[in-house]
Amino acid sequence: MTVLRRRLLAPLMLASLSCLSALPAQAQDKFIVVASTTSTEQSGLFGHLLPAFKQATGVDVRVVAVGTGQALDTGRRGDADVVFVHDQVAEEKFVAEGFALKRSPVMYNDFVLIGPKADPAGVKGADIVAALGKLAASPAAFVSRGDKSGTHAAELRYWKTAGVDVGPGKPAGYKECGCGMGPALNMASSMNGYVLADRGTWLSFKNRGDLAVLVEGDKRLFNQYGVMAVNPAKHPHVKTALGQSFVDWLISPAGQTTIAGYKVGGEQLFFPNATAK
Repeated sequence: MTVLRRRLLAPLMLASLSCLSALPAQAQDKFIVVASTTSTEQSGLFGHLLPAFKQATGVDVRVVAVGTGQALDTGRRGDADVVFVHDQVAEEKFVAEGFALKRSPVMYNDFVLIGPKADPAGVKGADIVAALGKLAASPAAFVSRGDKSGTHAAELRYWKTAGVDVGPGKPAGYKECGCGMGPALNMASSMNGYVLADRGTWLSFKNRGDLAVLVEGDKRLFNQYGVMAVNPAKHPHVKTALGQSFVDWLISPAGQTTIAGYKVGGEQLFFPNATAK
């Protein structure tokens, strides 16, 4: 090869190498961070949903699975592009504060009160408030997530309705773990105690020991999930278009069908309702 030819080819080769080196960075950029609850992660829902979303859009999703309160705070800091949680009051506050422009309902399931099959506190039935009243008068252990999650927020509402103080005057058996749904269930299993859980995580939970569903069917146990893209006016660096594509897919017929198709042991864990108001 002549000196002249080498001089002519050198810039082209450098340009080609530059393009090749840029490809991985571009590919790595096509992802979003979703702050969500431990229930969507530990129930296995994300393992079912995300491959379908990736196939439809080419976008990867990195999930930060924490309690709903922490997930919302992650969005407030701009450390997530999307928040997918289950505490409607807190979600509406998030929108009112300007951290998202809109909250969209996605799906629902329900909470259930889990406890030992022998039910020493005698709570079995369909009234969560009456059940907690009996638990408060019993020495039986109750495991609270105590982590400002959507499940914890619901639990606190039920205790309040039952007229039970779980602050300084909490019942003797009341234990706070400050943990996710799976660890709370493990703790209840090891103690043979009671715990409030979302049905999705319970159905996926393997270490049940002597535990069973004791209270279900109360309309107050309804558990709605919502999704919000973080507002770029608060955090200009968020991936608005990619984040919105995830929101749009979740509430689309394709996303809703995928949610409905997730089952454990033939039982559906989540029920799509994106058209809900």
